[in-house]
Amino acid sequence: MIWTIIGALAATLTMFSFVPQIFRALRTKSVHDVSPVTLFQLSAGVCLWLVYGIARGDPIIIIANATTIVTLAILIFLFFKYGKIKL
Repeated sequence: MIWTIIGALAATLTMFSFVPQIFRALRTKSVHDVSPVTLFQLSAGVCLWLVYGIARGDPIIIIANATTIVTLAILIFLFFKYGKIKL
């Protein structure tokens, strides 16, 4: 039971880790402090974690990584919208 709680807390922190960056980008309309390499590398890793979670049938891993992919996708969209590379 304690490990499930720890996993759920870790997942919650991870899922919403990019939300402050999203709000900052929306507020300032700038992404100059966002690293595209980090965004795409982390996105690839999170996608692999999602595949792993699906293979294991672990709902915490699945939900956490699916949610993280959504927040990363929003930030990647903002990177292209407000960055030097325009959509």
